Order: sequence, then C-alpha cells, then structure tokens
Amino acid sequence: MKIVFMGTPEFSVPSLLKLINEFEVAAVFTQPDRPKGRGKNLAMSPVKQLAASYNIPVYQPLKLKNNEEMINKIKDLNPDFIVVVAFGQILPKEVLDIPKYACVNLHASLLPKYRGAAPINWCIIDGECISGNTTMFMDVGLDTGDILLTEEVDLTNSITAGKLHDILMNSGAQLLVKTINGLVNNEIEPIKQDNKVSTYAPKLGKEMAKINWESSNVNIHNFIRGLNPWPIAYTHYNNIVMKIYKSRVISENSNKKFGSIIEVSKEGIKVSTGSGILIIEEIQFPGKKPLKVKDYIIGNKIGEDVILI
Repeated sequence: MKIVFMGTPEFSVPSLLKLINEFEVAAVFTQPDRPKGRGKNLAMSPVKQLAASYNIPVYQPLKLKNNEEMINKIKDLNPDFIVVVAFGQILPKEVLDIPKYACVNLHASLLPKYRGAAPINWCIIDGECISGNTTMFMDVGLDTGDILLTEEVDLTNSITAGKLHDILMNSGAQLLVKTINGLVNNEIEPIKQDNKVSTYAPKLGKEMAKINWESSNVNIHNFIRGLNPWPIAYTHYNNIVMKIYKSRVISENSNKKFGSIIEVSKEGIKVSTGSGILIIEEIQFPGKKPLKVKDYIIGNKIGEDVILI
C-alpha cells in the first residue's frame, strides 16, 4: 500500500509512525513552519520532524485548494490511500479523487457528534461519559463523510482534555491500520452520518476561557477539565488572573453569592457557584508556576469571602 499522509500536530505522530511501520508512506503533507516560543523562531511541525527522521519527502503548502503544483505532485505519487489526521485544511475534490482506494480521515470523536476543530475539548466541557475515534471516508464537507470504523473510550469525571488527547492519539493509530486493511479486503460497510444528530466543536481560544461562576459546580468542573492543558480556564482574584488547572465537585450547597470563596484549606479553595460548591485544587498566578492549593498557601494567603469574577 502506497500512502500519502497529511497531518500536523502531535496527535498525528503515532498514526504516521504506525503507517510507516505497516505500509509505504510515499510523502507527507503538513502545515508550513510556524513561529514558536519567545524568540518566535520558525519551528517544524511534529509530523515534519518525524517524516524527516525517516527521510520521507515533506511538502508544506499554505493551501491545497487551487494549488495545481501540489495537486499534480500528489497525482504523480499515485497513492492507494491519502490518510488525513489533524492536517488543518479541508481537501478539495480534486485531491479527494486522486487515490486508488480513498481518502481516509481519523477524527477524535464518535461522529456525527463533535465535528470540527476541538472535539476532545468540547466532549469534556459538555460532560460526556463516552468519547472515541472515528475513521471515515473524506468528502468536501467538514467531517461529514461516511463512517468506516469507531472505537469507544469511557470517560471518568476527572479526565482532562490532555489525558483524553493522549489516549485517542495512540488508539487512533491502530484504528487507522485496521481501517486500511479492512477497506483493501472489502470487510467494511460504510455508514452514512445522520446529520440530524450532528454537533459541532469549534476552535478554542483564550477569549472563551473565563469561568462563569453563575453556572453549576458540575458545569464549571467540566469546563476546567476541557480547557486543560490549553487554553486553561481562569477567573479573577482581587483583579489578578488566577488560572485553574484542577477542581473537584462536592455535594454541598451554599447560600453565598456565586463566585464567593467560602473556605481555604489544604483540601483546596471552596467556592460557591450558581448551583453547588466547587473545590479548586490547582492554580497559577501570573509569572508563577502552577501549584496545588495546599502548596501555594504555605507561603501565600488567599482570602476568604473574596468574590471571584
């Protein structure tokens, strides 16, 4: 099997490595090098780094749509499959029609739920109990192609987006290989997605990470988990940004105004919400490292009856 792989972030790396070990990866397409870090030096994507270490040709078009040079390059490669894992571009029909078998995409949700850029984060923010990976045929829509295979993962009420990312990143690689072999051997019956039950998982941004304390303790806890490790949920403590990495829901209630700090102890910071109490367990202030509350309060004070906003 000759494969053209398209992907960019860390999530794509195990899939590419698995395909390299199982098939012939003729070329890799990834996003252009981007400025990174304080020095804003150009940095290769994780996928480019892996491909380079295996001496696989790498192409980095700003876009594939109307890019005749890149489209002709893919045609010249004559792939059996184009495999896409978090590439960052929607493929034009010209590219979708090139491979002998199909363009196959790995998506980190149980489609048709959570189409879009941030499925891992939003399924946690929404308090889902199950997530997983889906492989699908690609079409011109956004994650709308026929479903090939799925694999479910049970979610605990403490799992973060970062932890789920790593689970799906690794299990997805094996699902891709299973999908390709299944298609070649004609063992998979594609299933059309039901658009009526589809949901969308939009791209995350720092501007949406502020906590609304009027919400319930469960919803805020899910919000904190879903934004860890980026962009990290935050609130304001005495007009200073306090980032919150970890929290816990307890079955207590308070008649204090939502956002009020009720108690500070080694257990954490008890905060009144719109419904129930939340315990904040790990925080970060500007210029400081993230710390568990029990460690932070050894040399610092967090005042009770302060209202977080």
